[in-house]
Amino acid sequence: MNRIIYSFAALALLATSCDKFLDVMPDNRTELNNQEKIRTFLTSAYPETDYMLVTEFSSDNVDDYGENNPNHDRFIDQVYFWQDITETDNEDTENLWGNSYIAIAAANQAIEAINNMGGPEEAGMQAEMAEALLSRAYNHFILVTVFAQAYSKETAESDPGVTYMLQPEQGLNPKYKRNTVAEVYDFIDKDLQAALPYVSDQYYTVPKYHFNKKAAYAFATRFYLYYEKWDEAVKWADACLGTQPESLLRDWKNVATLTKDEDVIMQHYIDAGLNCNLLLLTAYSKMGLCFGPYRVYSRYSHGSYLANNETGIALANILGYAKDSDFYYSPMYRYTATNLDKTIFWKLPYLFEYTDPVAQIGYYRTVYPALTTDMALLERAEAKILLKQYDAAVEDINIWIGNISKKGGNYTAEQIISAIKALPYSKWDESSPKKRLNPGFEIGAEGSPQESLLQFVLLLKRVEGLQLGLRWFDINRYGIEIERRVIGMDGEPESYQDKLSVRDPRRAIQIPKKVTDAGYEPNKR
Repeated sequence: MNRIIYSFAALALLATSCDKFLDVMPDNRTELNNQEKIRTFLTSAYPETDYMLVTEFSSDNVDDYGENNPNHDRFIDQVYFWQDITETDNEDTENLWGNSYIAIAAANQAIEAINNMGGPEEAGMQAEMAEALLSRAYNHFILVTVFAQAYSKETAESDPGVTYMLQPEQGLNPKYKRNTVAEVYDFIDKDLQAALPYVSDQYYTVPKYHFNKKAAYAFATRFYLYYEKWDEAVKWADACLGTQPESLLRDWKNVATLTKDEDVIMQHYIDAGLNCNLLLLTAYSKMGLCFGPYRVYSRYSHGSYLANNETGIALANILGYAKDSDFYYSPMYRYTATNLDKTIFWKLPYLFEYTDPVAQIGYYRTVYPALTTDMALLERAEAKILLKQYDAAVEDINIWIGNISKKGGNYTAEQIISAIKALPYSKWDESSPKKRLNPGFEIGAEGSPQESLLQFVLLLKRVEGLQLGLRWFDINRYGIEIERRVIGMDGEPESYQDKLSVRDPRRAIQIPKKVTDAGYEPNKR
């Protein structure tokens, strides 16, 4: 019997002893020798741990409400203060690393099985091969984006990335070398180019939980945007959004008609039937609690100060509206009480999986949209700004604003530039949505049309991705500095804590300790 070690890649990297494993299948599946088995097996090629908690709480989307707030633990303290994470949690870096490599190993096993049957064309499994390649590329993309410095042509060839696994692990105690960021991006590019022509929607029961066509195009949009290939980003966004993107976006006008109940709106937010949700993933996650009407981890919150000065309400103010309820179809929701200051959009549901209904124990879970048309539209606008196609970018910006705002979107580039230029650059005790940009690629000078429009689209992306962990990626791509602070009892900044500088080593979140203890190269500190 062939050794099928689809999870050993992660287990070996985590320094788990493999001595007790025998030369048998690691689960009850039979060998992958036909199309149906491979299709079923590919459901294992998606991660069950989300990056959102680590990246959202690492970003500038949360403030510290003081150590007297009891709603925190050592794990979230380490995340917030950009420390090496040594505490355990379902959403810790060890689980993110391990589950991502398990998903990669499953994709590689499917790829090998298809090739053993004569290749995708002879086996009639081009769509299955495309899904496996896309899943492999996506998981590596998350790993390199979290555990390495952001891609830059200037530094990618020397920055340590992660190990790009191209085949199932065949040894019980292998040694791994880190590929550079440039090498990882090159491998992802090759996987995408091989997969995109053959991705299909045909064999999925619920396409939104797989890499369907539009999800693949949205992933390509994000990847090439991060890869500094702006033309390619626009190309794949066009393929994703078609000629009428308005019809594919989240219908915020309809959301405004729903019962004003967080469970109702959060369940709607992740509805697989919505055109906007392209790839939905499930995770063992407490994000629905952290960014819901609960005190979980409320020491670190997206509170009223951030909302008023940097994010959702600030956007409404910049565009001339005194209150967010005057601007948004579905405004932000405020929760204030002792040790609680949250201003949030209702997005991710809090779900619970009972392992023992009698004892009432189990796991926190959520479902999250990893890829959406709304974000793909803003990513296309960003790419167009970087190409200096300002009018075309503003068209996309107006589509997004017109969809989320009951006042519509009809702004000119000049109006946006003027509004942004009027803002001061943010300071730790005097916040503004406008923060100095220090990307690894060239952009216009401060106050230039390009820099001003980039400031605005990054704000829109911050609002669109709020609570989903995506802001951290833009912070690193643009070298945005974060100044940590404590919010006082009066709701205003009280004291200064720390600063994440440009190219700070802590931007590359530390490789899990069990992995480095096994000899894997850690990130420098």
